[in-house]
Amino acid sequence: MTGQTLRFSGKVAVVTGAAGNIGLACAKRLAQSGAAVALLDMNADTLKAAVADVATHGVTARPYVCDVTDIAAVRDTIAAVVADFGAIDFLFNNAGYQGAFAPVQDYPEDDFARVMNINVCGAFHVLRTVARHMVERRFGRIVNTASMAGVQGPPNMAAYAASKFAIVGLTEVASKDLAPYNIRVNAISPAFMGPGMMWDRQVELQAKVGSQYFSTDPAEVAKQMIGSVPMRRYGNIDEIPGVVEFLLGEDSSYMTGMNLPIAGGIL
Repeated sequence: MTGQTLRFSGKVAVVTGAAGNIGLACAKRLAQSGAAVALLDMNADTLKAAVADVATHGVTARPYVCDVTDIAAVRDTIAAVVADFGAIDFLFNNAGYQGAFAPVQDYPEDDFARVMNINVCGAFHVLRTVARHMVERRFGRIVNTASMAGVQGPPNMAAYAASKFAIVGLTEVASKDLAPYNIRVNAISPAFMGPGMMWDRQVELQAKVGSQYFSTDPAEVAKQMIGSVPMRRYGNIDEIPGVVEFLLGEDSSYMTGMNLPIAGGIL
């Protein structure tokens, strides 16, 4: 960091799912803009490495191992963050799980429950707990990670799509409930993002399902997916953090309840 004042200097950001690709990329972007960052994730080992990465940008970064499906753990963790940092200004509510791929009539019940518990209940636990702190301060900026799966409803992804439709709705409701307290709540909806594990996983599993919508050849599935994108490519993870930073910052000061696609033209 240089001697100049950065746009988020003096701010504190909480990032969930912080050891994953999207969470870490956004945590690093917020750190580059001067924010201190509390990184929450279930995986202690990858979380330790993520904190070390974020700290290279000259800000305070602390790890918090937390299962967002456990409301008591979320409350204790957020209380610890407030005790350690003094306040929370920003929340990037990002923890999630993609789930299985199967047609709805064959979708495994236990996996459906798991996806909803992580993606919806977990996001609600974090949102509610952080919002209560922000209400007391009458200031806050929140970005939830939704998905284009929660806008269009892709085949063979009943749980994930349902969970992300729920996040879009939760964002809209929370934006209204929290507007009187100077708290803005928005969402992002990435579409196909790559390269990496999640891209490879969805290509392989959509091929394995053998539905009418995709080939059984993963290489052909990848072409089919890319062919559905007007820009004819998947997005890069590094194309997400700037949108998150925009929604947390004051350039978006008259925006709340919005869901911004990061989708290469998919609507």
